[in-house]
Amino acid sequence: MHAARCRLLRAWRRRRGLRRLRDPGYAFLFEPPPPREWVALDCETTGLDRRRDEIVAVAAVRIVDTRILSSQRLQLLVRPRGEPGQSARVHRLRGSDLAAGLPLREAVERLLRFVGSRPLVGYYLEFDVAMIERELRPWLGIGLPQERVEVSALYHDHKLRQLPEWARQGQVRIDLSLQAMMRDLDLPLREAHDPFNDAEMAAMAFLKLRALQGAPRAD
Repeated sequence: MHAARCRLLRAWRRRRGLRRLRDPGYAFLFEPPPPREWVALDCETTGLDRRRDEIVAVAAVRIVDTRILSSQRLQLLVRPRGEPGQSARVHRLRGSDLAAGLPLREAVERLLRFVGSRPLVGYYLEFDVAMIERELRPWLGIGLPQERVEVSALYHDHKLRQLPEWARQGQVRIDLSLQAMMRDLDLPLREAHDPFNDAEMAAMAFLKLRALQGAPRAD
């Protein structure tokens, strides 16, 4: 019954999205995704304000079955309307670096064609999606319709499964930082604040957590 309801909900969302879509050339976003394929996504921005800050870099990499296809990646610099500001100290992208970047609309268009209808994977993906949709909604009339997989939520659930029942009933504090998660999963930690590195780490964590989903719980 639950699976049938999910199928009906997906069909309803697809019909609604297609009605709202302003350019039928992007109807491919609503097609059934290729089986066992995902795209890990990350953005670098000028700050954390969803209303005022801007995207300065986008990276995405395809995942097929249990493989990260690093050769099938998308890495784009985006030319902001303003200056990178204090965030340049974090992502090390200066105004001069971004001068040759793409306009945001073109970068989002290339991202959409790279992703297609594949589900999105990311670490704190909600923020990146919100930043992309700020450009997308006025343009195409829709948000990103792909399913989304948040690796920090997968990791949280994985850690809870390792606890005995009595411990899961109380307040449990789990370190969801990317560094802690990668170390605990015994995965390589790449240099942070590089969008491709962050996308690749999210992809590695996703695959490792999928493999661990069947791990037995503690007694």
